[in-house]
Amino acid sequence: MPELPEVETTRRGIAPWVAGFEINEVIVRHHRLRIPVPEGLAERLTGERIGEITRRAKYLLLPVAGGHLLWHLGMSGSLRLVEIGTEPRKHDHIDLVMSSNLVLRYHDPRRFGLVDFIEGDPMSDRRLVALGPEPLGDDFNGGHLHQRSRGKRLAVKNFIMDSAVVVGVGNIYAAEALFMAGIDPRIEAGKVSRARYQRLAEAIRAVLAASIEQGGTTLRDFVSGRGEPGYFVQRLNVYGRGGEPCRVCGSELRSMTIGQRASVFCPHCQR
Repeated sequence: MPELPEVETTRRGIAPWVAGFEINEVIVRHHRLRIPVPEGLAERLTGERIGEITRRAKYLLLPVAGGHLLWHLGMSGSLRLVEIGTEPRKHDHIDLVMSSNLVLRYHDPRRFGLVDFIEGDPMSDRRLVALGPEPLGDDFNGGHLHQRSRGKRLAVKNFIMDSAVVVGVGNIYAAEALFMAGIDPRIEAGKVSRARYQRLAEAIRAVLAASIEQGGTTLRDFVSGRGEPGYFVQRLNVYGRGGEPCRVCGSELRSMTIGQRASVFCPHCQR
């Protein structure tokens, strides 16, 4: 599914063509997404000017007068910019026709994404209020991870994938960051030292920043807002490489299930 780097790549891709422009028309072809598209959304948004697009975790926030359009891409969703008059494809559910003479088009085969409208401060919304810090923000560091992990017996990989601890560290990036930090993903979170958590926090930052720079990680059907695939998958060290040699030491990478998620790690480099 689209993770934080894919969502951030989408934000950067659509912002120049959406922020500051008016919405001339809203076309909703299918109302049944993860939650129903709000009634009257087209009337509420038509004629409104979109402000600076922001991101919180994997949610995109498009500000307009009186509130924010909240967008989540779910497991298979994507936002693309297409020219006015471009025929919709199957699973193209929502169009925002912009005064930029482009259409912001939402495509979602599984319909697990959502589009909602939040009045007032979006950070007080129940979906956002309990989220942990942004991994690329100033308030995320090893001290935060160490403090939150005390007494935790779950595996450290599952711990850093908890959005209440830190947002945006999905399965791919958790595996890659733990490899970079040299930490066995099976270790109990409460047994990892502060120094090792500092290395892990730095690794999470580095992995996510590299993925954003490369345009995200394309595994199945993610494309950016400009229709471009992500290329970080070409640089993965462990994820999806079970049984292959470690790029660092040559040992065979081990596959196992941790917390019902497929995991790959190097038994030599990660201890």
